[in-house]
Amino acid sequence: MNKLILAAALAATFTTAPAFAASLNAAEVQAKLSAAGYTQVMELERDDGVWEADVIRADGRLAEVIVDPANGEIFDPLSGRPMLEAGQILSLAGKAGLTKIESVERDGATWTLEARNARNQRVDVRMSGHDGRIISTQRDNWWD
Repeated sequence: MNKLILAAALAATFTTAPAFAASLNAAEVQAKLSAAGYTQVMELERDDGVWEADVIRADGRLAEVIVDPANGEIFDPLSGRPMLEAGQILSLAGKAGLTKIESVERDGATWTLEARNARNQRVDVRMSGHDGRIISTQRDNWWD
């Protein structure tokens, strides 16, 4: 009887567990950057839930770009794409359920925020500077 209950509980856990998007590995990010026309990737590291790369653009300029680990979108501050202002980012963050925003800072073509999520947990959030969607969310402290 106990084995049956345990088996049912395990089955429910595995069938109702949330699906996590696959994350791009370093080689896949390198390939995305090359396909986008960057001629050299000098440094590539995973930091704060996103890929950060120092690259040489096709026009020869050095840039630090952010790469979304879920879909490979490249956030290049020199791309010429329009950027949202801080007020727009704050509005979108509120609509996404973030509260008590303690800091908001532009980081290239993304914005970083320190805030509270719907569970009132401190989180570090990275948002697209182009459309304001959340790219990465990480818990800031495990004890809150």
